[in-house]
Amino acid sequence: MKRLGLTLVAALCLVATTFAAGNQPTTTKWEGNINVNKLGQYLNLNSMQSEEVSNICEYFTEQMGRAASAKKNKEAKLHNAIYGNLKLMKRTLTNEQYSKYAALLNITLKNKGIELNK
Repeated sequence: MKRLGLTLVAALCLVATTFAAGNQPTTTKWEGNINVNKLGQYLNLNSMQSEEVSNICEYFTEQMGRAASAKKNKEAKLHNAIYGNLKLMKRTLTNEQYSKYAALLNITLKNKGIELNK
């Protein structure tokens, strides 16, 4: 009975540690895989918008990579990458498309464990 109790406690601690470690905010989880085709379908982009969004996503991936590998000012670089992306998208998309994109980006960042404090 004692062994069973200790085994359960050990399993519970292992699960709790794994869960807690997986929810730490970090930019190293960003893989930069943005499916531009699916994004274009979701936002119903025209051909000009599609090309521009593709370029913006490529730039955003590059900036997030720099933020993830930065040793100094990691939080500031993350902030600049995300808000720079939103600024560029706002110029390219209609108001309806932009609101859908902003909601999608917010959910994606939260799922990746990335939160901005500013």
